Amino acid sequence: MRVRNNRWVTQPTLNGAPGAPRGGESRRVAVLMATTFAAALCVVIVAVLVGGTVGASAPVLPVSVVSDPVVARVDRELVDVNTIIDGGRGAAAGTGMVLTPSGLVLTNNHVIAQATSIEAVDLGNGQTYTARVLGYDERRDVALIQLQGASGLAAVTLGDSARVQIGGQVVTIGNAGGVGGAPAARSGTVLAVNRAIVVSDEYDGSSEHLTQLIQIHGDLQPGDSGGPMVDNAGQVVGMDTAASTGFELSSQTIGQGFAIEIDAVKRIAAQIRARAASSTIHVGPTAFIGVEVDSESKRPDGAVVSGALDGTAAANVGLDAGDLITALGTRSIASSNALTEALVPYRPGQRVTLTWLDSAGVRHSALITLGTGPAA
Repeated sequence: MRVRNNRWVTQPTLNGAPGAPRGGESRRVAVLMATTFAAALCVVIVAVLVGGTVGASAPVLPVSVVSDPVVARVDRELVDVNTIIDGGRGAAAGTGMVLTPSGLVLTNNHVIAQATSIEAVDLGNGQTYTARVLGYDERRDVALIQLQGASGLAAVTLGDSARVQIGGQVVTIGNAGGVGGAPAARSGTVLAVNRAIVVSDEYDGSSEHLTQLIQIHGDLQPGDSGGPMVDNAGQVVGMDTAASTGFELSSQTIGQGFAIEIDAVKRIAAQIRARAASSTIHVGPTAFIGVEVDSESKRPDGAVVSGALDGTAAANVGLDAGDLITALGTRSIASSNALTEALVPYRPGQRVTLTWLDSAGVRHSALITLGTGPAA
């Protein structure tokens, strides 16, 4: 079984500067993706909290399960997102928020990453829809998908995250455990706003920054990713994205959750809807070279190829296991993660020069036509 994107908080901070771990222990933080049902490696990611406005004296209240008319209404405005990943070798689940009656859905990028097939079950009408990815921002962990043939769906009400106050109460809702059916709803207390997390992946050495986060004392679970954090009126103020099993704050050990501030999410979604691609926002189908890369490699001078998929651009130009990709177009490639980022501005069908060294150290360069692959 592979659990994708586990995150660990090793150094909680209160005033923007990393502090030493309490008691010499690491504290687990997991991106709230549901369990991935496949035999594969477990990815471990290390995170450090680095900033934001924190209420050290914010009240820490008991986490409780919430059931009221507001939550019941929001439940009908969500979908369970189910994906097939790793070339059919695995499956995963998360949550999505319906933005329009025609089936525009907001979720985390990590919910749909590497998916070759996406289905969504609308919790308002119980129907299952095939979904396609409209665009995503991998760095900010935001994605927009479209349900095919959907109409008349109940849609969430997006609020104003700038109005979220430290010590205020929120409710998080999502497909906890990836089991489907009625979503889980739990209350929480806001501990910090405008939080930032630096994330390093111990599996492939890559790193990412998640910013503009709301941090809460609250019980988020795998599968809640992409679900809403709502205020007492049921307006969405954040998108659930990560959680911790707890670390000490003001002499208390607490469980925590992190949600991307909805104001930041709205800006990214608007860019995707406007098809305004950028260096970080990809719009439309994902460009694909057709290589499998060695994510465990520590080489700083390129992406190590572990194989090329038959019929792809990589196979057509003779890339093979042990080759080292060093450039895509005019951009130098220093790692497998850098190769993924370099592909963001490209679309399938575009032509670009690929540069690599073979296993004997001989340099090659070829003009390739990019294919279509899963979302990054």
